[in-house]
Amino acid sequence: MSTPVTSSLLKGQTVVVSGIGPGLGSAIALRCAANGANVVLAARTQSRLDELAAQVRDLGVRALTVATDITDEAAAINLRDAALAEFGRVDTLVNNAFVIPSRKPFAETDFQHIRDALELTVFGALRLTQLFTPALEESKGSVVNINSMVLRHSQERFGSYKLAKTALLSMSQSLATELGPKGIRVNSVAPGYIWGPMLQSYFAHQAGKYGTTVEQIYEHTASASDLKRLPEPDQIADAVVFLASPMAIAITGQCLDVNCGEYHN
Repeated sequence: MSTPVTSSLLKGQTVVVSGIGPGLGSAIALRCAANGANVVLAARTQSRLDELAAQVRDLGVRALTVATDITDEAAAINLRDAALAEFGRVDTLVNNAFVIPSRKPFAETDFQHIRDALELTVFGALRLTQLFTPALEESKGSVVNINSMVLRHSQERFGSYKLAKTALLSMSQSLATELGPKGIRVNSVAPGYIWGPMLQSYFAHQAGKYGTTVEQIYEHTASASDLKRLPEPDQIADAVVFLASPMAIAITGQCLDVNCGEYHN
């Protein structure tokens, strides 16, 4: 992950990021911090949060860590209460939590896996949005939901993932309509392949399995995009920063695709 460039685009804001992980979640938190925001970090694993919080504080802003299972109502309420107790305001909620898709055709997909995906990806995001709505109304803030390029295709073995992410997009659009009169903007970011730790590990596994190289797999995958490369976590995170910032003050109900031109919306 590249070193963020410090600016003041989000200076004075408080951003809550759920689903902190080693890839995109961390990049979003660091990019928001680099643009001046105090950050609330939420995920199930406390040790991961503590490590990232130290990096956030090195950028000269404040960080609060709250171990949270967003599928649990009490834990979600605790996240909201802790954020407001620490900072007194919330300007942006970033719903980034997701579950790895089953990668099976619908004919072989366990219904419980689909239920679990909906509970985390859709209901978890809705739960947090409901809880933070009063604070976001006060700050005239925004919600950014992290979606996926799976919205743009119907490839085999992505059905359950597309089902959850399509529901998330529909929910985001309805929330934009419902929360707009309160001054709250709701937008989505749909990344393509993300050239981060998870994809790099997967490409390395595939290279070993098929006797090729990571570079060859990368080149083949990137060839489907207009820019012939894959977006990196920081580049996805920059789209989130933009939607959270005053530069996007008139944008709501939209989905910003960040896939280097692999799909055109």
